Amino acid sequence: MNSSNLPTVSVVVIAYNDAGLVGEAVSSALAQGPVVTEVIAVNDASSDGTARVLDELAAVHPRLKVVHRTENSGGCGTPRNDGIAAASGRYVLFLDSDDILPPGAADALVRTAEEHKAPVTVGAAVRRELPLHHDVPWMPGLHTPGEVIERPVDRPELVRDTLCVNKLYSRAFLQEHGLRFPDGRFIYEDFVFTARVLAAAPRIAVTGDLVYVWHVRRSAAQVSISLDRKDVGNWRSRVEAHRTAARILSEASPVLGSACRVKFLEYDLRMYLRELGRDPEYQTAWWTLTREYVDTFPEADVEAAAAHARWIVSLLRATATPPADVERLTRLAAEPPRLLPPYATGPTGAPVWSEELPVELVGLSGLPVGELPVTVDAEPAGRAAVRIHVHDLYGRLAEAGPVTAQLSFVPRAGGAAVLAQPVELHPDSGGGWGAVLPFRLADLAVTGRRQGLRRMQAWNVGVGVRCADGSSVLTSLRPRGRLLRRRALPSSRYGVLLAQPYRTGAGALALRLAPGAEGALYLVRNRLDRARAARGAD
Repeated sequence: MNSSNLPTVSVVVIAYNDAGLVGEAVSSALAQGPVVTEVIAVNDASSDGTARVLDELAAVHPRLKVVHRTENSGGCGTPRNDGIAAASGRYVLFLDSDDILPPGAADALVRTAEEHKAPVTVGAAVRRELPLHHDVPWMPGLHTPGEVIERPVDRPELVRDTLCVNKLYSRAFLQEHGLRFPDGRFIYEDFVFTARVLAAAPRIAVTGDLVYVWHVRRSAAQVSISLDRKDVGNWRSRVEAHRTAARILSEASPVLGSACRVKFLEYDLRMYLRELGRDPEYQTAWWTLTREYVDTFPEADVEAAAAHARWIVSLLRATATPPADVERLTRLAAEPPRLLPPYATGPTGAPVWSEELPVELVGLSGLPVGELPVTVDAEPAGRAAVRIHVHDLYGRLAEAGPVTAQLSFVPRAGGAAVLAQPVELHPDSGGGWGAVLPFRLADLAVTGRRQGLRRMQAWNVGVGVRCADGSSVLTSLRPRGRLLRRRALPSSRYGVLLAQPYRTGAGALALRLAPGAEGALYLVRNRLDRARAARGAD
């Protein structure tokens, strides 16, 4: 079956004050070929040139239909509902005005839907960090290409994929179940729509093809809703959307409702906690709101969450205000989680959060070594090595017997890790283990080029600790001392290799590499652009 014989798709593009980007989004939908019978662009009463851009495109492309709203809805749900109402295709696909559909996305989704007679089909999506064009996979490993899920309750972890834009929907299925988005100013409307879809118990088919590119513009004058976290209102909206979604799913299936609440503890809560920042007013408001919501969770759902998420809940319940060491708590919420020293014990010898807040870390003694929130410090040891200190964690690592440590460099855009040679660990004066780990940045840059990383490469720097009992743990590095200094290194291959270590938002070590003069200039310009954007935001 070729594209011209496939059932047709209506692509619904929503836009508000996005004249500079909506043309690219619409063009990516039209470029899908004859499988897309129409592109319905809904202009949500924009006050810039969005209406003009869409009308000019419609004059050239007969498949583009423009719906102009006379009043702004205040959200994304109402214009998407308008698009569904105007659609005539057999399937519906959603697209935001600042994102794009990659070539072949509609074909891949429709072929999979038809093959498996599935009213909902899902494909791969990436978050593309601009302007660097780093692609970060969305929910990697959640979906298996070629898989068919007969009922969502058979795969309750599907509640973790809250996006509506990486899926193709049968229009008849949407009509039959009256599936629509929340109207008006409702942020995170896709949480509720996705819950309604799963509650309707469709068969879901999976394609391994990339079907959506989600553009992330952190330096934009007006960032997207998901990035606009300057006040607690964003978190309040997310909590309310999650509360509504959990209620919908619970009414359809207690299993799905429970999975939704566990997902909140393991994902949403941790994501916002690790970005809590230093503003005391924000911290207090966030803590109060989160504490009140988590108190409504059944105890069974809390117990079903991962250990570090359970400890966070215990701390929320133990104190009405954020603890003094709240930054330490943000590191526990990181991925991978890290529990920074000091390590305190309670009257019975059980591990507790701190002497000031003796909340027991229940279950730590039974965690597999690979799940321990181990902390590893790193400081410079010459120009081509780091000195590490592996902290013990209540004796758990000592029991396993650390033997070697090995640096790992993982492309932040996704891809295969580059591993350095393992080095033997030795007990040190800090009560843990130490080693000097060498690395070769020139070799790393070459490997990055082979993986398609060109002008600028970004790497997460981690360390794997292998133990005598056969267990191992992989974690990030905590930069210490003068490790974050930028260096320009001579290179026989590139002439110059600019290396810029930096600390991520989660406090972990990462590295930018720019091979050659062009790459070094690109990195410097990018740094200046970020600095200007930061000053503009202030």
